[in-house]
Amino acid sequence: MRLVIQRTQKASVSINQEIVGQIDKGLLILLGIEDRDTDDDIEWLCQKVVKMRIFDDADGVPNLSVMDIPGADILLVSQFTLMASTKKGNRPSYIHASKPETAIPLYEKFIARLGQLMGHPVQTGRFGAMMEVSLINDGPHTIIMDSQNKDLF
Repeated sequence: MRLVIQRTQKASVSINQEIVGQIDKGLLILLGIEDRDTDDDIEWLCQKVVKMRIFDDADGVPNLSVMDIPGADILLVSQFTLMASTKKGNRPSYIHASKPETAIPLYEKFIARLGQLMGHPVQTGRFGAMMEVSLINDGPHTIIMDSQNKDLF
């Protein structure tokens, strides 16, 4: 699984000009899934996300997690293009991205686990839909994580 995590002042996702998920302060997470991902990847990533100290404390030092910030929330959006391979040629290959029959159950488990850890449901987009994602990136602050390459990021 590959994540792009962006600290936000606000973010939303729309489908056909209808907002289906939105948050104010918190994290926008783009999630890519590949066939070799498992429940262990979900657990590792979810634990890291909710405990990651990327929000400023009273002294302006990033010592707080999303769970430490009153009212902070998470917006999770599936994005198979995160699994693109650009190794050969000029057209990205998505051969490593899971097909919906594999990805949807993992996506749903990821949503459920984040919600459990946060203590309330997280906001989401809609798997497989053409979505418009809008955000005001706070910082800007963006982090990439990959459960298959933990040492790289």
